[in-house]
Amino acid sequence: MKMPLVEQSMSENEDSSEMGMMGRHTTGEDRVRMVARQLAKPQTANWIASEAEWSHGPTKRVLERLVDDGVLRRDESGTHTTYSPDYRRQAMQEAMRLRDSSHSVEELTDRLADFKAQIRDWKDKFTVESPNHLRATLAEDDLTPEEEARRREIAREWEPLQRRIQVLGFAIREWDFLAPETQHAEASN
Repeated sequence: MKMPLVEQSMSENEDSSEMGMMGRHTTGEDRVRMVARQLAKPQTANWIASEAEWSHGPTKRVLERLVDDGVLRRDESGTHTTYSPDYRRQAMQEAMRLRDSSHSVEELTDRLADFKAQIRDWKDKFTVESPNHLRATLAEDDLTPEEEARRREIAREWEPLQRRIQVLGFAIREWDFLAPETQHAEASN
């Protein structure tokens, strides 16, 4: 599948630059911040420390600073304290990046339509309504290993695509509000 313009700016560019940094000499704090920004689900400080290849104590201090800064959320309701990104803040920042980019609102609207069409195509092709419903089709006996792998890959792509649709929709809906300060000042003169 061809990687769409906005999708590249939202995933590939970040992943490749961050993975490149992981390969270079980085501080433990840098690695913790990179791991924390990429969390797909809540994780413990020990898990994050292991992924960042840094000790628990300093990792915990960095995580607490990220919580204080509003970058992460801390959840102490379970047996272990977990950390997860503040998805609302990330969505707002991504919407502002989209607004500040060189893309027009028309280009973003086209991209939104493409993303929605992709999900409709998957729903029609596999007669499913959600990524988990698609995963459940793996239980069918007549699938080849390649078909199973492709369905798993699509299910993994589907969930982030749904999030991108929400962010794009928000950025388009709030296009004027998200304009940089300079544009607001020019409009009021």
